[in-house]
Amino acid sequence: MSLLQLENVSKIYGDLKALDNVSLSIDKGEWVAIMGPSGSGKSTLMNIIGCMDSATNGKIVLDDIDISKESQSSLTTIRRDKIGLIFQQFHLISYLTALENVMVAQYYHSMPDEKEALEALEMVGLKDRAKHYPSQLSGGEQQRVCIARALINSPDIILADEPTGNLDENNENIVLDIFRRLHKEGKTLVVVTHDQEVGDVAERIIHLEHGKLVSDELNEKHGDDDEN
Repeated sequence: MSLLQLENVSKIYGDLKALDNVSLSIDKGEWVAIMGPSGSGKSTLMNIIGCMDSATNGKIVLDDIDISKESQSSLTTIRRDKIGLIFQQFHLISYLTALENVMVAQYYHSMPDEKEALEALEMVGLKDRAKHYPSQLSGGEQQRVCIARALINSPDIILADEPTGNLDENNENIVLDIFRRLHKEGKTLVVVTHDQEVGDVAERIIHLEHGKLVSDELNEKHGDDDEN
């Protein structure tokens, strides 16, 4: 069942077409990697799907809502209620603990619940670091706090923009293992990455070049790690 549909989506900045007539569909429960070189339009596509930017042309339907027709205030509500965002730069609040950073997402969605926030941290292996501040956490731990924050409100779709870009190999593997578990639980994952190793664990790979969708293929390598 389709969760996200893009039809002839373009994003134009002056003479630059950051996205050029992109059409694609993502089903519930899919794990999709969006790949391409710098300037290919990956982050622009992520920002539009994540309701952080609007397309110049085209139609975007998320969970039966045509977000290309929504106001900025409506997009903020949709992003809060339906989308979990994971960033390369973490964007944690420095003066809040890991637990409080997760609870901030609850605050803007409904009501903070410390027990639920602790359970989210436990799911990413950080319950024992709940009272630590970002400066007391490694890069990998900070990214896992971001994942817990993204998951706390049970979003329909999880968008991750270069989620392993600032991590060493060990922490990259930890994050990818969390993504594998989320996928097995039926979560919908869209991961923007330039890292082939990160792309290779997704079940479907979309390539962009110069704002155009140049390939969209099922990944034959997907599932190999689980079988080994």
